Amino acid sequence: MRLHTSRGAEKRHADSGICVGFVIEGVAMGNARDRDTGAHTSHRGGNGSLLQQAALVLTMDPHLGAGGLLGQLEDADVLIVGDHIAAVGVHLAAPSGVTVIDSRGMIVMPGFVDTHDHLWPSLIRGCATDEDLTGWLSRCTFPLRTTPFSEADAYAGVRLSTAGLIETGVTTVVDWSAPFGPPFIRGNVRGLTDAQLRFAFAMFGAASDGADIVALKEAFIDPNPLATLQVATHPAPGFATHVAEATAVAKALGSKLHVHLLEHRSQVAEDPLGLLQAAGALALGRDLYTAHSIHLSDANIATLAGLGASVSHQPLSNMRLASGIMRYPPMQAAGIRIGLGLDGGTNDTTDMFNTMRAAVGLQRATSLDAHTSPTVAEVLRAATLGGAEVLDMEHQIGSLTPGKQADVIVIDTQALNFAPVLRPVAQIVFNGQPQNVTWVFVAGRALKEDGKVTGVDVGQLIQAAQAATDHLTPCLQP
Repeated sequence: MRLHTSRGAEKRHADSGICVGFVIEGVAMGNARDRDTGAHTSHRGGNGSLLQQAALVLTMDPHLGAGGLLGQLEDADVLIVGDHIAAVGVHLAAPSGVTVIDSRGMIVMPGFVDTHDHLWPSLIRGCATDEDLTGWLSRCTFPLRTTPFSEADAYAGVRLSTAGLIETGVTTVVDWSAPFGPPFIRGNVRGLTDAQLRFAFAMFGAASDGADIVALKEAFIDPNPLATLQVATHPAPGFATHVAEATAVAKALGSKLHVHLLEHRSQVAEDPLGLLQAAGALALGRDLYTAHSIHLSDANIATLAGLGASVSHQPLSNMRLASGIMRYPPMQAAGIRIGLGLDGGTNDTTDMFNTMRAAVGLQRATSLDAHTSPTVAEVLRAATLGGAEVLDMEHQIGSLTPGKQADVIVIDTQALNFAPVLRPVAQIVFNGQPQNVTWVFVAGRALKEDGKVTGVDVGQLIQAAQAATDHLTPCLQP
């Protein structure tokens, strides 16, 4: 299959650039690694780190500490050796070569899992803020289908976003990409790779047999232990063929099929679940992965629960676009796995703390019940272990269980927005901000040290992103 623009597509001209049409034929993968936009450099890794005497450790493992959803331990240590959690406990000894990090007064917990995002739209922040989903797509995204979206543009946007994700404590991100052509895809996945985050790349393929997705997988995903592949599609009229082809590719590769489901009220009449069923996608079961899932009926919820499918919740984006409020309590009660997602340009921020607040607050505001789901503990779990579960990665990440990958963050409670400490768990959700995250580890490697994202020149990232935005602006209707 080839996705293409109409030969008569409108060309919009401006002083700073020209929009021209292109045809997506496939993805030729290269190994070019230009590093002129703030690429990562090596930094603290070594033999490991001992996070010593943390005031509170939230393990997210009910078999550790005080049990419950959060597995809390007070005045405890976390030992990282190599790429994994070696031990969690009190008065742990530091093996030879391990760096000791004074964590007194700090909270240590698993890194956040961003289960649905679009990283390139950091380049169009603030676009069409007076529109709903349909208007935003029309003014800010669809015009870019006819844009010469370069590899450098995509790389710049993704590197800016990934630095913001690290800033807020995200250690795993799922990036639903876009069909803007081979150079764009190369820049997108290179940006993810260079960030050294753990990631899943959800690719919207162009080849009917999935050859472009397979090429990307072999070039960028398979060699990277931090990377996994998902297959992206859109269950809507006009995409039936693509949905069927993407379903076949996902099945053949053993990957998740990642779709936006019932995000806008207008999509109810389109019966996207029926379209997915006709394409054979419901047979994927746990490998059917849905984002937004706002306008689900009771029957829809029962269907997803019966399949074992999972849901990613984007409360901030859904508010910004007037899309609606996901039915979190009945979905959770039905046993559906739920994670949280930032959703890129329609969120306009990389802030997992604000996302957790919105997830809690929206349900309370609509139910008039302060005890409704998600509770504080439930939303913290959804942002960590719950996110790992929707990705079927809970045996690798999501908790500080010894043996799992060392994806860990450290939160400073001694800041103007957080102190004084009264109920620290609640304060993570209701007071936390990205600047409270002082350390971020992914597979044992520090990507943020003492409050600063490492290995990037922030000024250079911003400059490159601005150049990319200036390049794309003539094609937008912001």
